[in-house]
Amino acid sequence: MTEIQEDEVELSKPERSPGAKFLMVLLMGFLLTIPLFATWLMVYDRQDQSEIAQQSIVSGWGGKQVFAGPKLVLPYMARVQETVEQDGKTVTRTNRVRRELYLAPQTVKLDSILNTQTKQRAIYEVVVYDTNISGAAQFSLPDDFERNGIAIEDIDFTAAELRFGLSDARGLAGDNKVSLDGQALTLKPGKGLGETGNSGFFAWVDATKLIDGKLTADFAIRFKGNQSVTIAPHAGQTEWTVKSEWPHPSFTGSFLPETEHSKVTAEGFEAKYVITNLALGTSLVSTQARQQVATRNTADAADAAYYASVGDVTPSATVSLIQPVDLYGQVDRAAKYGFLIIGFTFVAFLLFDLIGGIRISSVQYILIGAALVLFFILLLAFAEIIGFALAFVTASTATIGLITAYSASVLSSWRRASLVGGLLAGLYGAIYILLSLEAYSLLIGSLLIFVALAGVMYVTRRLDWSSSLRRASRT
Repeated sequence: MTEIQEDEVELSKPERSPGAKFLMVLLMGFLLTIPLFATWLMVYDRQDQSEIAQQSIVSGWGGKQVFAGPKLVLPYMARVQETVEQDGKTVTRTNRVRRELYLAPQTVKLDSILNTQTKQRAIYEVVVYDTNISGAAQFSLPDDFERNGIAIEDIDFTAAELRFGLSDARGLAGDNKVSLDGQALTLKPGKGLGETGNSGFFAWVDATKLIDGKLTADFAIRFKGNQSVTIAPHAGQTEWTVKSEWPHPSFTGSFLPETEHSKVTAEGFEAKYVITNLALGTSLVSTQARQQVATRNTADAADAAYYASVGDVTPSATVSLIQPVDLYGQVDRAAKYGFLIIGFTFVAFLLFDLIGGIRISSVQYILIGAALVLFFILLLAFAEIIGFALAFVTASTATIGLITAYSASVLSSWRRASLVGGLLAGLYGAIYILLSLEAYSLLIGSLLIFVALAGVMYVTRRLDWSSSLRRASRT
């Protein structure tokens, strides 16, 4: 008698309506956004740790180098008027103060070869280079020099300086040679150029020949750096040829290399820049130092977009030695598809519940969602060690296997579980394709969601979402 009463109680217990079940699944998905956001934060944290580790690897080697010059700096006496109060009267005085005149060359040719290597510590690595920039610069006073308001007799040509700028002087190596009209110069530290934050080196020269002639400076400067090298051109015409065996360059800055004289292959790259003073928009003669060139993170899309919108205060040309795979960027993009994977999977289980009549509890939804979120943590952990592609295969295979095996018990059928495994395999495959086709990712992703929504609408087109609640109210 007791067993019959228990069966009657169980049969009379109302079941949730399809609408209520849908809201419950929606709530489970919302709760899973918390660990999903935590996963995004973990990606950013690991990326910050990677950048710190890279900086520690290359400390003492040389940073992202900016090279500028050469320029002649000519001291001159300027007449400056000032008005002062003296004995109750306003008096105007003319004082002579010593100032510097910056003279850029008429032409400068630069040739550089970047010898690259990869430095590694634990799971972190960074690209470094050793380069020798050799070239020649020809100086002369412009024909319209008097328009600058500086008299030739006010210039002390005998106390001139030939200055070079290098943003991180720690990277300077030995055997640096500079000569002026064939006469070797002695280089001294400091007194760089404004483009490099006044970091660099210089040499004392006698530039008296400029009064009615020309001066030619020949140089060969060897220095080390990492990730990128930038030049800040300032001449009537600047020609820069750069070569390297690194197969993954990125050309950024205010100017791009000449297309017909540049090539990128699997064996390396060669690029040639030709930049005229008209393009720079600055005079070859100036009484003010130029502003410092800002090095940027070429892997950061927001940083690149900012500089593309505002441009450089000081024109520059940059060659970056990038890694072919932006590891953390790809993991971050993959994690942003987490909602898509969780949504598709939960919809599949909800359909088994509504159409197939298989009861699935909220705890089971949470466990399946936790496994889906764990995929991205596995992806990040493995990607730092074995690379993104292999990590994606490893993490997706483990996740599909775990959820498929669990689904066989939840759905009481290996055939149904295999459908879930096939769905996950298709989802992970589609996401990997979306990550590879960045330009069309939005289009393809939108079409996938549209097709999925259409399928769900078709399958549930005759489902009465509130029928169970009405039956429960009549009992």
